[in-house]
Amino acid sequence: MTNESHHAGRHYLQIPGPTPIPERILNAMSRQIIDHRGPEFQELVKRVLTNVKTLFKTKNPVILFPSSGTGAWEAGLVNTLSPGDRVLIVETGQFALLWRNMIEPALPR
Repeated sequence: MTNESHHAGRHYLQIPGPTPIPERILNAMSRQIIDHRGPEFQELVKRVLTNVKTLFKTKNPVILFPSSGTGAWEAGLVNTLSPGDRVLIVETGQFALLWRNMIEPALPR
């Protein structure tokens, strides 16, 4: 058995965009940022954490992961796998390829 991959056919970047950005969002992006250690940010986070429970239809705590998607992938990998674990990755597009590239260095040879 080998860890090498065969890439048959064409590979396409499958992303959900580009997406038009509403004017109100563009306007909000032009405002000055707020201090992430200040009281205004603390109030914003409290509101977000309270309101996001409604979005997810839960009364349980919701944790926000301040990272890129790649950072969340890495956190998922290092917190669920142990050295020597075997992983099956089905390549379905660019994101699966990136996932494989991230985990491949940790796979047993």
